Amino acid sequence: MQLLRVAWALTGAAICCFLILLIHSRLLKEGQLAAGTCEIVTLDRDSSQPRRTIARQTARCACKKGQIAGTTRARPACVDAGIVRKKQWCEMVPCLEDEGCDLLVNKSGWTCTQPGGRVKTTTVSSGSLMLQKFG
Repeated sequence: MQLLRVAWALTGAAICCFLILLIHSRLLKEGQLAAGTCEIVTLDRDSSQPRRTIARQTARCACKKGQIAGTTRARPACVDAGIVRKKQWCEMVPCLEDEGCDLLVNKSGWTCTQPGGRVKTTTVSSGSLMLQKFG
């Protein structure tokens, strides 16, 4: 009798897990992003200028309430909307772990300085498209 109860409980749990997975897969149709995630849509590089590469990146994000598309650890991410409103870009932690972050004087973006002195400058346009210059 006890073994029968355990078998029914395991069967019920398995059916429940299967239904949750089925519902989740139906909600996340192809092309939809999970809440709080981002993906890179386009990435263009221009190396026509000596010692300088200009990269333009467009990302698509499905941010949760109170968040907006931003950059964390040099990758697109959902960040607190207040950071973008106040233009306190370094609060997003946009640079890699070993890099230092500094705001540009006019708050139009930030710089990430590597230990060897190489500087990456990122500026934000009005349409939230980020332009990153390496030089």
